[in-house]
Amino acid sequence: MLLHVEGEMLQTAVLEEGRLVEFFMEKSKASSLVGNVYKGRVVNVLPGMQAAFIHIGLAKNAFLYIDELLHPHLEKQPKQKPSIQELIKPGEELLVQIIKEPLGGKGARVTTHFTLPGRWSVYMPNADYVGVSKKIGAEGERARLRQIGEKLRHGEEGIIMRTAAVGEDELSLETDISAARKLWQGILERSYAAAVPSELHREAGLMRRAVRDTLTEDMDEIWIDAMDRYEELAALIKEMTPRLHERLRSYTSQPGRSLYDFFRVTEQIASAFDRRLPLPIGGHLVWEETEALTVIDVNTGKYTGTSSLEDTVFRTNMQAADEIARLLRVRDVGGIIIVDFIDMVQEEHREQVLQRMLERTRSDQTKCTILGWTKLGLLELTRKKARENAVHQLAERCPNCGSKLKDK
Repeated sequence: MLLHVEGEMLQTAVLEEGRLVEFFMEKSKASSLVGNVYKGRVVNVLPGMQAAFIHIGLAKNAFLYIDELLHPHLEKQPKQKPSIQELIKPGEELLVQIIKEPLGGKGARVTTHFTLPGRWSVYMPNADYVGVSKKIGAEGERARLRQIGEKLRHGEEGIIMRTAAVGEDELSLETDISAARKLWQGILERSYAAAVPSELHREAGLMRRAVRDTLTEDMDEIWIDAMDRYEELAALIKEMTPRLHERLRSYTSQPGRSLYDFFRVTEQIASAFDRRLPLPIGGHLVWEETEALTVIDVNTGKYTGTSSLEDTVFRTNMQAADEIARLLRVRDVGGIIIVDFIDMVQEEHREQVLQRMLERTRSDQTKCTILGWTKLGLLELTRKKARENAVHQLAERCPNCGSKLKDK
């Protein structure tokens, strides 16, 4: 993991065998809103959309869909939803949490299903169940974590054991959950006297989130290039994952050679956000992002193979699957994604490409769902979108050629 500080900007990159697999960035004065909790007021209720607009103090009112509204009446009648007008009224005060940042002309999307993530677990004050990350495959470990969760939760609390909880003892998990419970109680106490609108809780900044959500036991080194932030990072690692503290390194910038230059991250970022992306064997991807969806076209390009057309197509598609799964993480793409792989004759090859995509997206921390092949032979998937991806904060597409990025 590499943390590069440049003025007010913090950039975090994760490399696997020298290749960029994740990239995040955030300005200190414009930190992410996802996870923030607000006391707001219902401005408008739209029965035709089964949604409401909530004033929380941002430029645009937040959007609350009925499925994101925790209400006793909904719990009693899960099969037949009432009209949202029966549940909330204009002028009513409401606690909400942002689950999707304002993007484009849309306001933030909010929920009343609150979640407070810790290092090992996610605390949900009203969920009434214990879940275990699907990425934990060992049934014995899943059962152990579920049993600990049931023992530690109070009343109607909910707890999700995160992937990082594997192997952790009960005391560590209890400390993690207790801290989140205390945080929630503080939010509630502040809400009683708070005016409307008010921010009651601000989610952790990028550096803390990087340590909490991204730093794992299999990371060999953690580098940072700003001495004034080194102690902050060291303290966070000692707090959340002390076993990894000895892997922390400080990089002293050399003239004309930053941390990202030293590890060849700068050039990888530039190429990863291009419109036309080469594949190592000679094919290429054409990547188009629209407001509605992302479309990725796979081409053989200069690669002509060695034995047959089917073999050439299959090899190109398999390599494209690897690269697409990686770039989805680097570019932090969200929403609907359509991949136009090169047509394959053999059904066995189609199945292998599908399985490769499933395998490669399992390591994605953001929920990615592979829906399968459409009748037109396109691969359809979705990826959760919560924040504006990094490239839109740094650059915009050239209005003339559309393929290159220029600084804003």
